[in-house]
Amino acid sequence: MNEKLYVGGLPYATTEDQLQDVFAEHGTVVSARIITDKFTGRSRGFGFVEMGSADEAQRAIDALHESELGGRKLTVSEARPQERRGGFGDNRGGGNRNRW
Repeated sequence: MNEKLYVGGLPYATTEDQLQDVFAEHGTVVSARIITDKFTGRSRGFGFVEMGSADEAQRAIDALHESELGGRKLTVSEARPQERRGGFGDNRGGGNRNRW
């Protein structure tokens, strides 16, 4: 198991310090990060927490998955690797290229 956890369903007002405090009750928190919109700076309602060990990560999942925080139900699971996203020049079609 991975030590990095995905946390979804976060109240938009949750801070990274609050997120860290919630998970610290279940082990050592290496990092806690809330993902924000790059244009508005507003929380996107999810984040990632890295625990000190795989055992601590599993304890946090067992304790916090489907629990409530600020009136919202949390989703806590092992984080998956980020999928590669297409960008400019990725040859997946679209745009105006090759229309001559």
